[in-house]
Amino acid sequence: MTLQTTTLKNGLRIVTDRMDTVETASIGCWVDVGTRNESPDVNGVSHLLEHMAFKGTRRRSAQAIAEEIEAVGGHLNAYTSRENTAYYAKVLKEDVGLAMDIIGDILQHSTLDDAELKRERAVVLQEINQANDTPEDVIFDRFQAVAFPDQAIGRPVLGEADLVGSMPRETLMGYMKRHYASSRIVLSAAGRVDHDEIVRLAEKTFTELPSEPADVFEPLNYIGGDERKSKELEQVQLIMGFEGLSYDDPDFYAAAIFSALFGGGMSSRLFQEIREKRGLVYSVYSFNSCYIDGGVFGIYAGTGREETAELLPVLCDEIVKIRQDVTEEEIQRARSQIKASILMSLESTASRCEQHARQLLVFGRTLSTEEVVAKVEAVDREAVLRVARRLTTGKPTLTALGPVEKVPSSDELAAKLN
Repeated sequence: MTLQTTTLKNGLRIVTDRMDTVETASIGCWVDVGTRNESPDVNGVSHLLEHMAFKGTRRRSAQAIAEEIEAVGGHLNAYTSRENTAYYAKVLKEDVGLAMDIIGDILQHSTLDDAELKRERAVVLQEINQANDTPEDVIFDRFQAVAFPDQAIGRPVLGEADLVGSMPRETLMGYMKRHYASSRIVLSAAGRVDHDEIVRLAEKTFTELPSEPADVFEPLNYIGGDERKSKELEQVQLIMGFEGLSYDDPDFYAAAIFSALFGGGMSSRLFQEIREKRGLVYSVYSFNSCYIDGGVFGIYAGTGREETAELLPVLCDEIVKIRQDVTEEEIQRARSQIKASILMSLESTASRCEQHARQLLVFGRTLSTEEVVAKVEAVDREAVLRVARRLTTGKPTLTALGPVEKVPSSDELAAKLN
């Protein structure tokens, strides 16, 4: 692996990871902007803009963009998260220049044509409706909103249907001009690539990006709370969570190991106790959602109407137990899971490409595999117990959707947890 970074005069950061054992390359731009940069009246603009980027530029129609990348067997895609927006491609090594040209074109020359915008708003509304018909999607959005009420970080990535459905071209153009500054973008490439060639192409291609970034987003403020919504479903969708950690928190790796051993797989405590021994759920797992300046730790479960009354008290009991003791065997198993995931991701050009871009955006530098593995290995039992207590003793957030009449009260759950 040959990892190199360069910053252009306009502030655009470039990172490449050369892999001589492959014949392909993944390349893309990660922009330091997402849902948490949106004001309440434009919720969903980041995601709609991501869609519109493929709908035509000054040089290419939407059809031409699709045909050019697919004519060389490549594929082009994008995604929006709460803190980033990404535009990326995977191509054969000889087509890296084409991929860069297309990505540079859509980031700098998108026309955001009114007719295309009208059609794409309808497409995004279908996506929103599909998410609203998916209980697991709904419960995660509601959990985020209850954990961070009246904050951009708590609003849905897809946006609100009424806002998206009427969002004008001028809003998208202004948002892109304010936030897509060169200093907020990382160009990342991994695979059969040459760093100097990527830099040369970038200097030629990315010449019209804004230079001055907009104001930074508002700091997040975890609040927490309790929300139960009755709906005709076969299952109750549940998430219980607490204030979590930022990416650069000293306990980040301990939290990853804690989450893995508590609810990260078939051997985890939650899976073994709640599914295998008691048969209360089909799906149960824990998760860490980390951001630049904070996060949430949560536990998701889907269960039947009758099982709900038993499930949450058992979950609370397991939280109390894990604050008190974990075994070296559990920790070693979690370490192995995380290390295996890290090392397996090295086999994918797309994973490497994304990983380096996100590290530059978060830390301002790339982290070597050896450094990350060493930090995972350094987590000991005391650190896991410390983070278990830290992540599960604050004010909880509980969201429930479905036949919720048997969900225990907040007071009952608080008594179990304390």
